[in-house]
Parts: sequence; C-alpha cells; structure tokens
Amino acid sequence: MVCTMRRRKIKRKSEKKKVDFGSYKSRAKNEKYLKDISRINKNQKKNMLEAGVDPDSKERSGTFIQINHSVVHSNSLYPGLEVMDITDALDKYGWLKNYYWNLISFNEDEFTKKVKNNSHHGYFLRAKPGEKAVYPLQSCLFLNENNIIQNVHNIIIAEENSELQVITGCARSRNVKRGLHIGISEIYVKKGAKLTFTMIHNWAEDVIVRPRTMTLVEEDGIFLSNYICLKPVKDVQMCPKAELIGKNSTARYNSIFFSHLGSNIDVGARVILGAEGSKSEIISRAVSSGGNVVARGYLKGEVPNVKAHLECQGLMLGDKGFIRAIPELEGNTKDVDMSHEAAIGKIAKEEIEYLMARGLTQSEAQAAIVRGFLDTTIMGLPKELQGEIDKMVSSCEQEVF
Repeated sequence: MVCTMRRRKIKRKSEKKKVDFGSYKSRAKNEKYLKDISRINKNQKKNMLEAGVDPDSKERSGTFIQINHSVVHSNSLYPGLEVMDITDALDKYGWLKNYYWNLISFNEDEFTKKVKNNSHHGYFLRAKPGEKAVYPLQSCLFLNENNIIQNVHNIIIAEENSELQVITGCARSRNVKRGLHIGISEIYVKKGAKLTFTMIHNWAEDVIVRPRTMTLVEEDGIFLSNYICLKPVKDVQMCPKAELIGKNSTARYNSIFFSHLGSNIDVGARVILGAEGSKSEIISRAVSSGGNVVARGYLKGEVPNVKAHLECQGLMLGDKGFIRAIPELEGNTKDVDMSHEAAIGKIAKEEIEYLMARGLTQSEAQAAIVRGFLDTTIMGLPKELQGEIDKMVSSCEQEVF
C-alpha cells in the first residue's frame, strides 16, 4: 500500500524555501595540479581523512581530488581501473555521451538545471570487464573557499563481472563556513558486476548539499550504497534511486546520520524492482540531538518473485528537533515479498543507569549507547574497508558525542 495522502502532506523543508543561487560565488580561483597529493595542505589532509579520503593513498587503487572548481589530482594505480576528470573522459571517449545525462534528466529540478548550465567538472570512475579491485578507488570533492557553489557531474561504470569499491568523501577546509554543493551522479552496474559505493560527508554548519543520484543494475549485478554523515551541516536533501532491470539483481542502501542542532537532514532511497528475482533493502539509523531528520524509503515491486525490506530506526536525544520516518511500499503484481518497519525512541533511563553502575559517567554512558546505535556493521562492508570506516567514525566521537 502506498501512503500517498501522507506523502503529499509532508513536504521537505527545501521545498518550502528556495535556495538563493545568487548568494553564492560562482567563480573560484584556479588550484594547482598536484602530482604528489601526499604534499597537500595539512589542514586539508585532516578534513579529507575525516571524510574517508587518504591523500597518502594507502591501500587505494586510485585517487581523484577536486578542490572548488579545479581537478588537482586524478590517477589510477591499475590498468584495469580508470580515474579521470569527467570533462577529459568525455573528450577521450565518444561512447561516454550515451551515459551522460542518461539516467538523470537535467530538467528534473532547479539543481540538475544548475549543473547542466554551469558544470564544474566531476569524476569518471570505471572498472573494466572482469577487473576485481582489491583496494577501493577514492574521490574527494572539497570546498576551499567560503561561500562558493560547486556543481559537479560524476559517472561510475562497473563493467561486466567486475568488482569495484568506491569511497567518495565530501569535505571543506576550516575557513569554509558557508557553501553549496550540487552533485549529479550516474552509476552503471553491468551484468555480474558488484559495486560498493560509500559516501562520507564532512561539511560545516552553513553548507547546503544537494546530491542527485541514479543507478542502473543489470542481471546478477549487486549495488551496495553506504552513506555516513556525523558532522554538522545546514541542509542535506537527497533521495538516490536505483532501477533493478536485470534478473537476480540487488540494491542495498544503508544510511547512518547524526543531526545536530540547526541541521536539516532529508535522506532516503527509491528502488524499482523491475526484474524477476531482484532484491533490495533500505536501512537507516538516525540520531537527532536537536536537528531535524526526514528518513524516506520507497520500494516498488513491478514483477513477481521480488523481495524487499525497508527499515528505519530513529533516536531522539533531547526535546528539540524531530525525526520523521516515511516508509512506502508499492506492489503492482502478485507474488511480491515486501515489508517495512520503523521506530523512533529515546535512550532508556535503565540503560544509562546500568552503564553508570559499571563505572561510566552519564555522558560516557550516553555516548556508548549512541555509538552502538550507529553501528556501521549494518553496511556489510569488506573487512578492510570496515576497519577504515570505524576509525573515521571514532575520530568524530569527541565532536559528535
């Protein structure tokens, strides 16, 4: 059953108040290309690391870094993987135009139109057929000037029977307090391919973020999407979509976010199960410590013998802000197996007292409970990547808790 009445009544905050593009700078100074990115500014390096991007490129297959409107580094360490500026890739490969603005219409909303009319590069990542990368590719979209707008267009292709991990970190330098980031991403998972896509946000209190993402998954393809946002941000609104067009294809979305006082986080996912044997899960964990959260999920079964589950868990830490869960299921035929569950609550007094009786302070007890609630093991990451993500989460603990 689709809760259409409820959906119409509850609007995103971003729909109530338009973004004033004219209040942001549309031009940025050119940044120098860095052949050796380990020499990057120490402060920039710190913020990149907190977004999962390692400028030393340890255990990475390749790196793409864009600062403001300039691509400052683009390099693949393996011949079976391609890492390029999207502008250069379009010039090099004539066939790439068939993938560009193919899954997302540039007339979809004001943000897609903005990127179409004034694009500031973006990345092209590709695993060639049969390539099975051991280490992830990494990309970083970085704001280094205050009050700037960054419009990027990204394309990722996992060719047939390839395996690819991508960490994309979005971050800013210390001096950046205000900005607008718009990212268009079109993702293709070909027959028998597996793509793990992990997005980590490390923004600031007055940054607005508008990702627009669409993924196409072919037969026996697997797409795993992970989103982590623990730092303050003014306004995030995104609802990536996946279409499962191949038999036995899979899409899973995992989101973990912490909404601070003054933050508005509107995050969800939409999956269309359009092929026999296709499967999907949408799992989210949201904590509000005074900020606003809207957790959306939409699953549509168009053919028989599909399976899907939607789950949202919310935790309120105070009397300010809100968490709103909006789960939707739609079945258009018989023999679909679809379910959802949602729960919003607070930390039980008994849990706090139990931990305090074992020597923790009240704040330490609360932090331990929240840390357990935001357990990244739900993401099903490879062991090596799981360890890196856990380190990144730990580095945020003092600021978050």
